[in-house]
Amino acid sequence: MKAAVIFSQSGIPQYTENFSEPITTSDEQAIISVKAAAIKNLDKAKASGKHYSTESEKSQAIIPGGDGVGLLADGTRVYALGVTGMLAEKAVVEKNRMIKLPDGIDNATAAALPNAVAGSAMALRFSARMNGGETILINGATGFTGKLAIQIAKLYGAGKIIVTGRNESALQALQALGADEYLLTTLDETFVKQLKKIHQQTPIDIVVDYLWGRTAELILETLKGTGAFTHRTRFVSVGSMTGDTIQLSSQILRSVNLQLSGSGLGSWTKEEMQLLLTEIIPEMFQLAADNKLKVDTMSIPLKEIEQVWDTDISSGTRLVVEI
Repeated sequence: MKAAVIFSQSGIPQYTENFSEPITTSDEQAIISVKAAAIKNLDKAKASGKHYSTESEKSQAIIPGGDGVGLLADGTRVYALGVTGMLAEKAVVEKNRMIKLPDGIDNATAAALPNAVAGSAMALRFSARMNGGETILINGATGFTGKLAIQIAKLYGAGKIIVTGRNESALQALQALGADEYLLTTLDETFVKQLKKIHQQTPIDIVVDYLWGRTAELILETLKGTGAFTHRTRFVSVGSMTGDTIQLSSQILRSVNLQLSGSGLGSWTKEEMQLLLTEIIPEMFQLAADNKLKVDTMSIPLKEIEQVWDTDISSGTRLVVEI
């Protein structure tokens, strides 16, 4: 079968036309004919062996792509998590980790949405335990997941949504998705001054952070108290686009009512993961089918995988391989 295969530790997949077809190993599995699979930062990190979930995996020829959209033998169109890699004509999936797709949603959108839904809805619902009317700060909001997080926070009843980023025109465009205020992260002093003013006027309840690194340090420093009672803020780390480590003063932890947590593979409970598959993602698929969620995708054929794997795609757009 045709597939994108990683043969070495370079982490770059090669287009191959004669790779062995996968086979099921239990009655709980099924074969799907893959129609679309999104290329995500998670896929790239796992392919290069840099993601924490791959530390125990042995080096071998692998097909990347953890999820995708395809057809079952009876023609049913589903989104599924792959047992085998999804950047191929066929893949093995688990029957209890499939979602039937509604009419009205195209394959590219259906392939692109779930990872971003997991990276936003799970942080808001479970790590932060968001309530309606709260003030949400989305750090690094111009990316694909950040843009979806704005819409989901609005859907969940956010009272005010503040977004950050480095590109002012991209930040201004986020107002159409529901952002109320934006902050540029290009100048540290200005960023801190503006954020402190906002926090004094409308205390920040939740920070959903996709950047970590320097901006996370600045946000946490802004929240630092002076010995008086402070507003409770839940800071949720989802990504680390600008650095995997930060310096954190213990004084910040002692001086502010702060909950610092993460949202990602390994941090969710089985029950939360089940809700993601049975309730949260299906709801978002339907909203997208009804044109109530906006996402930007760029599609390419499988044979172009080598040329585009490491290409920088415009901010806020998800690259999707259609097969």
